[in-house]
Amino acid sequence: TLVLEIAAIKGETIKNFIKEFQSIIEKLISNIIIPLLPFHILGIFANMTHAGQVATILSVFARVFIMIILLHITVLIIQFTVAGTLAGANPFRLLKNMIPAYFTALGTQSAATIPVTLQQTKINGVQDEIADFVIPLCATIHLSGSTITLVSCSMANMMLNGMSTNFAVMFPFILMLGVTMVAAPGVPGGAVMAALGILESMLGFSSPMLSLMIALYLAQDSFGTAANVTGDAAIAVIVNKISGYELKK
Repeated sequence: TLVLEIAAIKGETIKNFIKEFQSIIEKLISNIIIPLLPFHILGIFANMTHAGQVATILSVFARVFIMIILLHITVLIIQFTVAGTLAGANPFRLLKNMIPAYFTALGTQSAATIPVTLQQTKINGVQDEIADFVIPLCATIHLSGSTITLVSCSMANMMLNGMSTNFAVMFPFILMLGVTMVAAPGVPGGAVMAALGILESMLGFSSPMLSLMIALYLAQDSFGTAANVTGDAAIAVIVNKISGYELKK
């Protein structure tokens, strides 16, 4: 409601306040919370080792990690197949051109990949104005890789604790997660930090489960980010076609 009112009255004061507040939250997460998380995670695994649980948990999440990577690849193939079909282009060529963006995201784990994603999207033939609009926008609202990871890790966490993971429990969580991810800061670990509230309120996660969730998510955050930014290019191709443009040769 507040955002709609700001847009209606074209007020700059509140808009600037919200932008500055966003910057404060991002600095808090990137400069304080994230650097201290390794010590928190160390304590979690030390406690699990003392309880004799670490071997079981790591073996389960090693399999979950492999499944997550496969799901990322599957989603990217689907996204680029749809985009390529609509645009009349080879989807695997489009996907191949995004490899530099994918590997850049593996290293940065953040929205800092935008310039590379933008460059490779234009190489795919998307109109400059479409790419300039879609890529930065999708960097904040399209987090498919992060969502896959959060759902997979949360289900594994629940199974280890004997909790139900049926459709009635998970579907509302997934829908809410899609909304929550829009508020995720573009910093490493931002998605899981934004999701902690609904993990606790909707799935009933305890403090130890939330701590384990943070540790597991951060272990593969780079792959989720890479899937996010690579998929942005597929959306740009689709928007390019919907806008009436053909891919540039």
